[in-house]
Amino acid sequence: MIVLFTDFGPAGPYVGQMKAVLHGLAPEVAVIDLLSDAPACDPRAGACLLAAYAGDFPAGAVFLCVVDPGVGGDRAAVALRADGRWFVGPDNGLFNVVALRAHALEWWDITWRPPRLSATFHGRDLFAPVAARIARGETPPGERRDAEARIDRGQGPDYARVVYLDHFGNAITGLRAEDADPHRRLEAGGRTLSAARTYSDVAPGAAFWYANANGLVEIAVNRGSAAASLGLKVGDPVAWERTGLRTKD
Repeated sequence: MIVLFTDFGPAGPYVGQMKAVLHGLAPEVAVIDLLSDAPACDPRAGACLLAAYAGDFPAGAVFLCVVDPGVGGDRAAVALRADGRWFVGPDNGLFNVVALRAHALEWWDITWRPPRLSATFHGRDLFAPVAARIARGETPPGERRDAEARIDRGQGPDYARVVYLDHFGNAITGLRAEDADPHRRLEAGGRTLSAARTYSDVAPGAAFWYANANGLVEIAVNRGSAAASLGLKVGDPVAWERTGLRTKD
């Protein structure tokens, strides 16, 4: 399968144009829409979401990923295989968290260029054809690189910011839940929040943080919107309370 992960938004022609290329080059391969509203022009936020969701897909899946504010510039185009899954897109940090968490990692710079390559739509013109070729079983059209040298270890796998707001107003952060102490409180939106296991464990209207189904720390309000109640938006910082003590709100 080919899995689409972009910041193009749910409206407009861009995702459809990429799908048309994929259908023409690999018509037998299923195309899955994972996310079309990743935080716009924010590869680091996208990196946290991509790593959280990728584990649900089988080995051999090809992720076609476009969060690319530097399109047409000097950033490289890359393909990597991390724990058996393929990722195709810009080398701008979007794959850094996937790479940091991978047990087995291979990396290619894409050196092939199509006859038609616009300056501003590499998702359609470059990344989609490469993803289709990989999904058909071909080797990435480029040069193998030292994967370890391409990882940015200065940016760790955690990102202490809101990285996504869902339809319900829940605020997903770039913090991994596996490292979160449920007795610690989280500071966000001018509030200090205690943890809960699920929504019904707190009173209606109460704000809390919890370990979401994809392994990230998420902020929610039972029967309400955390975005509205706490005034949260993508990019807002979050932090663990320094004392680490659990007290009442």
